[in-house]
Amino acid sequence: MRSILILLSLLLTIAFASASFPYQCGPYSCQFGQVCRIDNGVCNCIPINDCHEVSLSTKVVGTWVDGSRGNKRFTQYDITITNNLNTNIKQIYIATDYTLRLRDHSNTSIWNVNLLPNGILTLPSYQPSINAHASFTFGFILEGTQPANLNVLSVSF
Repeated sequence: MRSILILLSLLLTIAFASASFPYQCGPYSCQFGQVCRIDNGVCNCIPINDCHEVSLSTKVVGTWVDGSRGNKRFTQYDITITNNLNTNIKQIYIATDYTLRLRDHSNTSIWNVNLLPNGILTLPSYQPSINAHASFTFGFILEGTQPANLNVLSVSF
């Protein structure tokens, strides 16, 4: 029984560490301003400006004042991830910061993307990849009119 508890504790520790650092690039973490590029299991940290394989674009869908929420202003955004490769993107991790001020923490404020506990965005389970030369759009509603700062942390293909 004790060995089972130790094994379960070890597995939980590994799972937590993996969930906390999903954008790790092999045995290393990329520096600020770099993207982890994983091509057939080979990891490389490259400058964000050199990552032409994938791009993010932001579109304002609309802005309004909600009287039921204290006359606060909200803005809806669509974010499109574009795959510029001749191969499918298997996974992508997108960093956020304090500017991702969701209207609330419900499924009505963010959709078509998984928001991990550490604030990182990743593809939902029903969208396991992005096909070559295709795009995928997700969205959210933010408090205010300032768009969220989004940066690709890791892309795997």
